Amino acid sequence: MILSTPVGRLQTATALFLALAMAATVGGALGFQHIGGYIPCKLCYEQRIPYYAGAPLMVLAFASAAFRLPPVVTRLLLFIGGLLMTYGLYLGVFHSGVEWGWWPGPTDCGVVDMSTVTGGSNGVLDSLNTVIPPSCDKAALRILGLSLAGWNAIASLILAAVAFNGAFARDADPVLAQESRT
Repeated sequence: MILSTPVGRLQTATALFLALAMAATVGGALGFQHIGGYIPCKLCYEQRIPYYAGAPLMVLAFASAAFRLPPVVTRLLLFIGGLLMTYGLYLGVFHSGVEWGWWPGPTDCGVVDMSTVTGGSNGVLDSLNTVIPPSCDKAALRILGLSLAGWNAIASLILAAVAFNGAFARDADPVLAQESRT
């Protein structure tokens, strides 16, 4: 079985790269939100979930490879990272399609439940109810013609390909492979 093939430098480097790349990608989204002032919509938040789960898993995959745990552990974690990024690709393509008007988005995106507004003393807590989240069908920012959802789809595609390559590559480091056989 390919998942039990010994791991080498490729899998170790892949896991480390994926952990850093996933953290940087979601960190960039958080930067646009907290530094740039862009308020994410419901779908934007959902697109972060694969990264929140994937980055720590790739740290575990790196540790698994570095501490020479059974190869199936490292390869399975890389495979799960690939699946998470494939899901991220789906979310990015779906959100981009909603922004371009190719298909409808969620009906509750950008909707404020006015039943929660109490009409209090206009304090800080009451002002929270007046913030209207952006609609999912309008891109807050386009860079080179693509929205952030489109760039997320591209990043997810690349990261999924890297993760699957690391999970299924047969070219284990010959020195480490020989050591694991003895």
